Amino acid sequence: MADQVLQTRDTAAPGDKRPKHWPKSSYDPRYDPLVDRGPGHNRDYAPTYWVGTAGAPPEDDGPISQDVDVDVAVVGSGYTGLSCAIHLAKEHGIKAAVLDANTLAWGCSTRNGGQAQISSGRLKRSEWIRRWGLDVAKGLHAEVSEAFDVFRDLILSDDFDCDPQRGGHLYIAHNQRMKAMIERESELLNSAFGYGTRILSREELHRDFVKDEEGLAAMHEPDGIGIHAAKLAFGYIKLARKLGATVHPSSPVMGWKTVDGVHHLTTPGGTVRARAVALATAGYTPPGLHNRTKNRLMPVLSNSIVTRPLTDEERDACNFKTNMVLTDTRTLRHYYRQLPDGRVQIGSRSAITGADAENPKHLALLQEGLYRKFPVLRGIDLDYSWWGWVDVSHDMMPRIFQPDPRQSIFYALGYGGNGVMYSAQAGRRMAQMVAGKGGGLDLPIFTSPLPSHGVLTPFRRIGQRAMYVWYYLNDEKRK
Repeated sequence: MADQVLQTRDTAAPGDKRPKHWPKSSYDPRYDPLVDRGPGHNRDYAPTYWVGTAGAPPEDDGPISQDVDVDVAVVGSGYTGLSCAIHLAKEHGIKAAVLDANTLAWGCSTRNGGQAQISSGRLKRSEWIRRWGLDVAKGLHAEVSEAFDVFRDLILSDDFDCDPQRGGHLYIAHNQRMKAMIERESELLNSAFGYGTRILSREELHRDFVKDEEGLAAMHEPDGIGIHAAKLAFGYIKLARKLGATVHPSSPVMGWKTVDGVHHLTTPGGTVRARAVALATAGYTPPGLHNRTKNRLMPVLSNSIVTRPLTDEERDACNFKTNMVLTDTRTLRHYYRQLPDGRVQIGSRSAITGADAENPKHLALLQEGLYRKFPVLRGIDLDYSWWGWVDVSHDMMPRIFQPDPRQSIFYALGYGGNGVMYSAQAGRRMAQMVAGKGGGLDLPIFTSPLPSHGVLTPFRRIGQRAMYVWYYLNDEKRK
């Protein structure tokens, strides 16, 4: 692939012509996983607030520089892949090699909004019940509750310093119709799942938490944590290496064949021969990586901006008394919060294609979303603006799955924008499967593959354009 052409090499050990690190490629703002053949080779990070304020990345093990045999190759060095490596070592005594095409945690894990909520995928509890029935829905709720405990225990340990902002999550109704929806959803969570949510009136929301001018009411979920996305990723890297895993940037998988049950993964510096492969490439999954993942995801762009620090007067006008994670009830939802350094972060939908990602109209649309919520911030300077690809599955739910019991290939994909928290558990569940201990995992997200739209997947963008118009009309015009 064109962006994997190897150029001038760095120096390495005497007599070894392979480099410790390949020369770094520039960040590509127009990268599109449905168009480009691969994510690149040693590309630099997107210019996110998280990368800009996390400090230097931790040490790694360098690119693959020779042929090597490993028990498990994990493809993708984001939250999921690193969690898989951590739990393979910690719970099963298996040391993995983690491969990334670019810099470590280059994709979703350094481009998200840093919001950990008690959810995974895009569906609400009521939609779980409609799809699978109450018993399965309760099983899924127990799974995400356990997942939140796993995540919380990880990030609050001595191995992490990711600026956690605790207190829960506020799901804020932006119109009367959505106010009725969150009231129904809160009652369902309390009565059917025994989960203690509560509804805040507009007055309570504005007085005690934040003066979001669009907010008519809010549902408070007790489980929610804001984190520094890059610091979390860097903490995962350090812990994985501490437990014996190796992490290899600049090692794209350019070819894959299986010989006598052993997977031969070709990288620019050598072939990795692995007895099992765990795929954790999220919205950056190359179409040609493996036929079991092709056309299984619809990558969707999300924009994010971070303002300069608010003045005391601006903070008072917005009445920011909370650092909780916040989302509104739009289909094309906004996710936002006040950061520990007094800035405001907000994200939402973006372009349809990578080629259009730099179009200023998408930035303007997101800024208008901020101004509607906090009119006093109109015209505020922005310190950071970026976008990234979200791995949306065709049925809006993730999968942690072994697609063929005859092959030692596993994947954890499809979070739909709710992967910050659940990725820790998904990596843990995938590690169980790799270790041969996943037999008790009987929920639909473990027992069925990601659905595929086959060759129609790239053409879904035509429908996506139409759906964005419908979502806008539904979100903004129906009251």
